[in-house]
Amino acid sequence: MSAPARAFTMRHVQLLRALFAAVAALMITFSSDHSAPVGLSVFSGFVLVTALVQVLAAWLVLPAGSRWSSVLLAAIGIVAGMVSGIPIWRNDDVFFVVVSSWAILSGGVELLSGIRSRRTGDQLSRDAITVGAFGILLGVVLLLIPAGFVQEYTIDKAGTFLLSGIILGVGMLGGYAAIVAVFLGIAGLTPQRADAVGGTTGTVGGADGDEAAGAAAASGSDHSAASAERGGER
Repeated sequence: MSAPARAFTMRHVQLLRALFAAVAALMITFSSDHSAPVGLSVFSGFVLVTALVQVLAAWLVLPAGSRWSSVLLAAIGIVAGMVSGIPIWRNDDVFFVVVSSWAILSGGVELLSGIRSRRTGDQLSRDAITVGAFGILLGVVLLLIPAGFVQEYTIDKAGTFLLSGIILGVGMLGGYAAIVAVFLGIAGLTPQRADAVGGTTGTVGGADGDEAAGAAAASGSDHSAASAERGGER
């Protein structure tokens, strides 16, 4: 693998996924409109760019035997993003069907890959298991929300508001994106165990080198002193 390929690691994959999830969470959070068209438009962009990151991970980072999960995640994201990107299909039913299906399928794939990689001692298995579990949880919660749910509620001195199933669903998507962004951001910024071991090895090696250099200098000084004494005796 070339040097540019080695420069792109799983840490960069995690940080890119965290960045796009954070953007999706912010767009939903700061939008006053939590309708199906808005939710599906944000979801479409989020899953498509995340699928692109998975393609880059399969191409540049993962070895040949470990690419299946990224390829499947990319395929699921592309299909879900293309379906949710069609404007005339952006309604409440499509939102719940597409988003919940994507969450369960992609979460299941990531959870399975994390469990399998955990057997080999992969340090990133915990992250895959956690994110996969979050995805499955999102899908189950969306399936439990009635699409036609409508409830009025009143806040003193603020007025009467309307809470609907689609508002809850889009809000759940935003909450999921925020949790994933924070988790993957922390995971991407946390030094891996291999990095720590490498740094420790380098420090020990440096200390040994200094000790060896000091011993060599001391030996050289003793040898010079002994030579001088023998020269004086002659």
